[in-house]
Amino acid sequence: MRLRLEARPAPSRAMRYLSPLVATALTVVAGFIVFSGLGREPLAAFHAFFVRPVSSLNGLAELVLKASPLMLIATGLAIGYRANVWNIGAEGQLILGAIFGGGLALAFPGAESRWFLVLMVLAGATGGLLWAAIPALLRNRFNTNEILVSLMLVYVATLLLSYLVHGPWRDPQGFNFPQSRMFADAALYPILAEPTRLNAGFLVALGAVACGWLFIERSFLGYQMRVAGLAEAAARYAGFSSGRTVWIGMLAGGAAAGIAGVGEVAGPIGQLTSSVSPGYGFAAIIVAFVGRLNPVGIVFASLLMSLLYLGGESAQMELRLPSAITGLFQGMLLFFLLGSDVLVHYRVRLLPRAPAPREEAAA
Repeated sequence: MRLRLEARPAPSRAMRYLSPLVATALTVVAGFIVFSGLGREPLAAFHAFFVRPVSSLNGLAELVLKASPLMLIATGLAIGYRANVWNIGAEGQLILGAIFGGGLALAFPGAESRWFLVLMVLAGATGGLLWAAIPALLRNRFNTNEILVSLMLVYVATLLLSYLVHGPWRDPQGFNFPQSRMFADAALYPILAEPTRLNAGFLVALGAVACGWLFIERSFLGYQMRVAGLAEAAARYAGFSSGRTVWIGMLAGGAAAGIAGVGEVAGPIGQLTSSVSPGYGFAAIIVAFVGRLNPVGIVFASLLMSLLYLGGESAQMELRLPSAITGLFQGMLLFFLLGSDVLVHYRVRLLPRAPAPREEAAA
């Protein structure tokens, strides 16, 4: 017998939206198997990974804090992904946003106006836009692959940040650590809930989700992006510009990632360091697809991904597991989501094995 995938004539709409829940459940089941294989008691490990991190007010605040950049970036990426514009370089655009916004804070250390924070956010969005504009320009002018270009630019951005904090922007009183001076109070997001670290970046993220929903569901440009993603030939026939679609898709993701970068350096970090993100730009790609490229779904998916980050930190401390456990759970979630999507759109057929050439000749 052999297996063959056959396209379903009408994929189930309900299962398309339920598949993220199925993928999440399978990830949990696989987690039990992983914990058992690592010699940990599964129920105790499950409690340490998924329950203990959010069992207190501070834990819930950390959950929302880590979810904020994820939902912000994923919302921007979803706009491009709906039109088959594949921005994979949000991590680099986040770093450029942090550089632009943080550079403004370092240039004006005596700033006192709260409007200064608005300028930092605008500067961060500009940095992300400019970094995303490079693959957009190359795609439109030379038909280069935006996946490869945006991904390679992540490493350029990382090295640029490393140069700045090791060189011209390094704090002269920082004991030679690769970090800048601490930002002034006017350059920091205000705290929303004392004594936690939850800050106004969460409100910025919610505002971005609302704007993303209005753009995708209620604007004509959003409609053009959806049509371009579903049927590129039909979009061209209708007169929709493919070049404009690429620009909008890339710049939306770049601006969102740049603002998220400002949220990190003006929020929990409070300065520029050699690492301003634990990989939010890459994790947001998973968040966007788990959320079905829908801003409302992205909010819940970002909370799930944030829990995986917190659970990974808890597993390191309580279970003495390596930091790679976070990436393992993220990878399993994406794997099961892709597998569920395949079964939503295709059915598995068992077919009889084809006869070998010698058997045909003997017959």
